[in-house]
Amino acid sequence: MSLLETISGPSDLHDLSDKELQALAQEVRELIIDTIGEIGGHFGANLGTCELAVALHSLLDSPRDKVLWDVGHQAYPHKILTGRRDRLGTIRKYGGLAPFCSIPESEHDIMGAGHASTSVSYAVGIKEAMRQGLEPDGKVVAVIGDGALTGGVAFEALHNAGGLDVPIVIVLNDNGMSIAPNVGALSRYFNRIRLQPDLYRAREVVESGLTKIPAGIGERFERLGPQLKESIKAFWAPGLFFEELDLAYVGVVDGHDVSALRATIGEALNADRPVVVHVKTVKGKGFAPAEEGGLEGMEKWHAAKPASIVDRKAAPKRPAGDATVSAPPPQYTTVFGKALVEECRRDRRVVGITAAMNSGTGLNLLQQELPERYYDVGIAEQHAVLFAAGLALGGMKPVAAIYSTFLQRAYDQIVHDVCLQKLGVVFAMDRAGLVGDDGPTHHGAFDIAYMRCLPNIVLMAPRDEAMLVDMLRTAVTWEEGPIALRYPRGEGEGVPMPSQPREVEVGRGEVLGEGERVALLGYGFGVPLALRTAAKLREHDLEVTVADARFAKPLDAELIAMLAAEHDVLMTIEDGVLQGGFGSAVGEHLVDRDLAGQVRLLRAGLPDRYVTHGKPALLHKEVGLAPDALAERVLEAVAGRSRALV
Repeated sequence: MSLLETISGPSDLHDLSDKELQALAQEVRELIIDTIGEIGGHFGANLGTCELAVALHSLLDSPRDKVLWDVGHQAYPHKILTGRRDRLGTIRKYGGLAPFCSIPESEHDIMGAGHASTSVSYAVGIKEAMRQGLEPDGKVVAVIGDGALTGGVAFEALHNAGGLDVPIVIVLNDNGMSIAPNVGALSRYFNRIRLQPDLYRAREVVESGLTKIPAGIGERFERLGPQLKESIKAFWAPGLFFEELDLAYVGVVDGHDVSALRATIGEALNADRPVVVHVKTVKGKGFAPAEEGGLEGMEKWHAAKPASIVDRKAAPKRPAGDATVSAPPPQYTTVFGKALVEECRRDRRVVGITAAMNSGTGLNLLQQELPERYYDVGIAEQHAVLFAAGLALGGMKPVAAIYSTFLQRAYDQIVHDVCLQKLGVVFAMDRAGLVGDDGPTHHGAFDIAYMRCLPNIVLMAPRDEAMLVDMLRTAVTWEEGPIALRYPRGEGEGVPMPSQPREVEVGRGEVLGEGERVALLGYGFGVPLALRTAAKLREHDLEVTVADARFAKPLDAELIAMLAAEHDVLMTIEDGVLQGGFGSAVGEHLVDRDLAGQVRLLRAGLPDRYVTHGKPALLHKEVGLAPDALAERVLEAVAGRSRALV
């Protein structure tokens, strides 16, 4: 029996030796390679945290002691060690394990956030609740890594942690920079100084003692004041940044040496003050293509695709397919990336901005083709929007390409710094709607609602990849203020691409097919869904009108008035939340213009709850955004309308 098979929970690690724990970490790593290599999922970062997860759970008494994983996509080893080993094969699948930590899933998951840079704030709050007696006392550890420390909120939390002097441990899991480890006796000596209270106070004794040296020497030291103190602190604490925030700093520790981790983190847990433990890990540890491929390999293997690994090696490339088989439609992200490169070439004012998601937003293409027009600000969405505002003030045309769900983090900047000042910033929101396996933290459900209420902004959504190109051209040529476009993850509709982009008239929709009694008004993803629903209704001898709103703000008043006047039932279709969304905008429009009595309005969109993870087709079916379900609603409404008129 393997060691891993004997682990049913974290308490089972407490009696294992360092040697056994090191072997256990390797077994965890092999399970991840075998399982995730077959089913797909977050990969490289998890291979880097196997020893760290083992070391932490061998020292802590979870769930009384708290471990917070940030970003949660590096918590697979934690899930394996906390009773979910046998369910790892269900991760990111509909009804299976969540891709990030999930409070309902396990008592060992302390927070359920999927956005980065939040763990230290959580940790400060949890430990302070313990100190106030509202939570049983225990140790609190925040593991922050995989780029999460680039987020501004993390620095706000570090400042607060030092100010409150909360005894938490912050493990900085550094897997992205080349840092030479501090080794040898002197490094161990510094670590002891920072963690042991008596030796920490010794620094203060040295500072005051120097000022008391007789013969006038001490007076000279005292006159040096802050310069003396900072020089002494720099000598005693190489991690000066953290020390300046009153956080003890230890590092750099080999993150793949369980014994070293246990020794260092164990001392930090007993230090009775906030401590930063700087751990160096390798993203993709134990999997050669990632580990030996440098930063490029780490990025490529951040996530593994299904069946991408065979016998713990990268699966051989499949032979080229039959040339007679048509290629799949291009991905929306790729279409956007290519179109942005062309817009940058056409207009020297246009630049692209990403918040650490270059390939995820398609801006890697701009990075390759025109690197001087490409900006990556790290996991810092607030700064990305403010930076874009500054560029716009300087006469440039910035395109902030940020996932819908991540743009939420910069809401105040959108409101206060862009819309209020009517600045020419373009928001390109990838991953709009239900994104699938990453679940509720990553679904782009709210952007229509949270942006529609803002003055001065234009909101639009393409129905296919061709219109995405046209709408990007519209956005970068719009000179009246901010403008935003949203588009989904995945393949386009397979339509012919325009030879040249064309500007779309702002605030003008389009009728795609005319019918009687029923009108389907789609927005973005809702348009192809409306067309498929119309095909279903045709099977019931009902020919319906299908229209593309194209804009959620401003609405096409003429189009809506015509649809309301000439049809009994009007259904709006969107892949955003219904509360405050596109359908709400149409309903408000009808009420405000005294048109509501002319037509029965149905709204189709996302419900007032967080939607789980799983394949988009399953999720759309669950929430009723599928042709069969929509057609059934229409038929019921038509029948009800007919009875009401009798």
